[in-house]
Amino acid sequence: MDFIQILVLAIVQGLTEFLPISSSAHLILVPELFGWPDQGVAFDVAVHIGTLAAVLLYFRDELRGLIVSGLRVFAGHWNEEAKLAWCVVVGTVPVVIFGLLCKDWISGYARHATLLACTSIFFGILLGVADRFGRGARATIGWKDAVLIGLAQAIALIPGTSRSGITITAGLALGMNRTTAARFSFLLSIPTILASATLITRDLIVSPDPVAWRELLLGAVISGVSAYLCIRFFMQLLDRTGMMPYVLYRIALGIFLLVWFGFSF
Repeated sequence: MDFIQILVLAIVQGLTEFLPISSSAHLILVPELFGWPDQGVAFDVAVHIGTLAAVLLYFRDELRGLIVSGLRVFAGHWNEEAKLAWCVVVGTVPVVIFGLLCKDWISGYARHATLLACTSIFFGILLGVADRFGRGARATIGWKDAVLIGLAQAIALIPGTSRSGITITAGLALGMNRTTAARFSFLLSIPTILASATLITRDLIVSPDPVAWRELLLGAVISGVSAYLCIRFFMQLLDRTGMMPYVLYRIALGIFLLVWFGFSF
């Protein structure tokens, strides 16, 4: 991979990981448009690690409080912050279980353009419906919310769904306001991305195939910077823009993918 390819793909990943528009769809579309070879799973993992670093940095103060409060539960101290911390844990369980069970299926269909197109359109419309008819003013997370949003996150194992998109959709459908739904979605991304990256990194380390570590490091840094900026501006503009721009974009993206790659399964 040359520098331009690394730069473009890393920026694309950083921008699309936390916007509800599906990073997986973009990571197959961009190389196709520019005639680049597939960047491979190793690069995808590297840029995901970059986005993980970005969300850790953005929520650093909140995460410190959540970790401390979550651990103090074992000493008998319980408060809303501790509850949120354990809600993140509970919400992560479904995606870990289904991820391990469906690993081979995911690998086989992760870059199937027609599937990406259909899921982009369908779950985009679902996001619009949830934002229009489900969104409320609630700013709290309960155990039921954690379980249901966690199950929704497991659906994001279907390529093109968008992890942030489906979890925000679930939060809105449960009556949360946009900021609360997005915030919990981003917090859920931390253990999810970490678990996924750890498993695939382990496979890369033991693999006999050569790994271009310098390219991966550069991609991780660039994606991290772009992801941090994306989170910051997304959270600031969320109530002003709503979800409709992302809904329309997803529908347009899905139609473009169907036209460009053809209707084949």
